Amino acid sequence: MIPVSDIRLAAERIRPYVVRTPLLPVPQLLDGMPGLRLKCESMQRTGSFKARGALHRVLTLTPEERERGLCTVSAGNHAAAVAWAARVAGCSAVVVMPDAAPQAKIDAVRAEGAEIVFHADRTTLFDRLREVQAERGATFVHPFDDAVVLAGAGTAGLEILEDLPDVHTVVVPVGGGGLLGGVASAVKGLRPEARVVAVELEAGPGLAPALRAGKPVPAPRPATLADGMTPPFVGALPLEIAREAVDEIVGVTEDEIIAAMRRLVAGARLVAEGAGAAATAALMAGKVRVPKDAHVVALLSGGNVDAEKLAGVLAPRET
Repeated sequence: MIPVSDIRLAAERIRPYVVRTPLLPVPQLLDGMPGLRLKCESMQRTGSFKARGALHRVLTLTPEERERGLCTVSAGNHAAAVAWAARVAGCSAVVVMPDAAPQAKIDAVRAEGAEIVFHADRTTLFDRLREVQAERGATFVHPFDDAVVLAGAGTAGLEILEDLPDVHTVVVPVGGGGLLGGVASAVKGLRPEARVVAVELEAGPGLAPALRAGKPVPAPRPATLADGMTPPFVGALPLEIAREAVDEIVGVTEDEIIAAMRRLVAGARLVAEGAGAAATAALMAGKVRVPKDAHVVALLSGGNVDAEKLAGVLAPRET
């Protein structure tokens, strides 16, 4: 796991720039779960938890590495986070993004002043990234398989334990595993008896198959609103952390994610993107069992959703 001392150091480095997001009590959200709280990373800089890890990585680069500029690969949230971190640090950034990335996330990257290189084939995004990196000599900021990035992401877990020392269960969505690896390290490092539950797409699991195989394996890529949960694979470092620190893995369906997005708006007045609603979806669907009155935290990892897609989610549905 990432040492708690490293996560605390990350917190000190990024504190002047990031938001300490609220741990919002929402006893009204789910029947029978009065101790539920949401860690609202949708209120973070750039609209997702990704700002924490990207900025921490950039702040630890040498002047020479920053001078070469940054590059990364992402469907959206990490792209915007690296673009923002580059602006904070005063360096350039280029991002390889899939052609079908959500427009809200494309707009966010452009608003931060980064260059976008679009690539049609999502299965070869990392290959295109390596080409761009070689062409420009840029410094790669990995979206989910870098200990420094994970330490930054882990600061969200550190805040959870500071605000709720007796937390019973922390539920975390999984894409490449960076948020899970960082948060699980903080939670288990400070409160080993707390449970950490990972949530992945039922139609596109990456973590459970990788654990069975003992190594990262290609993950299915279903069409989904939860684009943040569809990287090509779970990172090797998050996988190692999951072996040690994750108590349970559950899957959620697209319908369950949509129901959670609707419920978060109606019941908590919170906008979540698909991946951001996944932890809440798992709780709503009864896939995570907790004792009555236990203190439970669901990571609302991001809120960057296209307005048109959100309107479609909120529109009345035929029965």
